[in-house]
Amino acid sequence: MADINSEALSGLRAPAGRRTEKSPAPGPDPRLITVVELLFFAYRDFTREADAVLAEFGLGRAHHRVMHFVHRHPGLRVADLLEVLKITKQSLSRVLKQLVDEGWIAQQAGVEDRRERLLHVTEKGGGLARRLDQLQAKRVAGALAECGPGTEAEVRCFLFAMISMEERSRVEALLPEPVEAGAAARD
Repeated sequence: MADINSEALSGLRAPAGRRTEKSPAPGPDPRLITVVELLFFAYRDFTREADAVLAEFGLGRAHHRVMHFVHRHPGLRVADLLEVLKITKQSLSRVLKQLVDEGWIAQQAGVEDRRERLLHVTEKGGGLARRLDQLQAKRVAGALAECGPGTEAEVRCFLFAMISMEERSRVEALLPEPVEAGAAARD
């Protein structure tokens, strides 16, 4: 799908024959809609470079998410990955099968429960995961630098606050370092 630019968006108008006499229902605060749109555009650009690298290998964003979490958490159980990604077993199976078949990820049986499948990135998968992490970390670092000193804590707080209350402790347990205490205290 092609990206749309601001010129295309600013030119959008309701067709003359379709205007109604009623005023539209009041919507959310325009400042909040601006934040919503900024999130859409930020996500688009945050994923763009990684998407290009993934496309070189016939992979997509679902593959990226799986590889990211398996790389960050070696030995992750398939059941735990399903919980992290909040996707169906069927969706994960399709993506995971491709990653295993192509040598990006290896599976092994659990030590205590042989039915468990523990996931690890291979050397090949680790190299790609690090490459993607570097691209996205560079974009984040650049954005934080543009925003000025002290911004990182506020950004972390905002992003953490966007996560549903019931998921926050599970998400925080996955993070390489804790979210500042102030973020949790403000909830």
